[in-house]
Amino acid sequence: MVLGISRDSAKKHRKFKEKYELPYTLLVDEDARIATAYDIMVEKSMYGKKYIAPARTTFVIDKTGRIAHVFENVKPENHGAEVAEFVKTLSS
Repeated sequence: MVLGISRDSAKKHRKFKEKYELPYTLLVDEDARIATAYDIMVEKSMYGKKYIAPARTTFVIDKTGRIAHVFENVKPENHGAEVAEFVKTLSS
């Protein structure tokens, strides 16, 4: 199962999912409760202004519900293939 989570609104999620024809569920975390629980809130900077936001992170959770691997500082390009390759190792 694949879930995407971000702080965007449900409306933005719907538009994003439709635009990119995503086959998986997107969850809303506007109040950052999930990001905080997974300890991925970090200080970022844009145009000299600092703010706190979730770091791009992928968690692979195994069939028992345990975190099997954490990909930090994720770059979207080719990341899906990287995760798929790791998931294959769990099935072997």
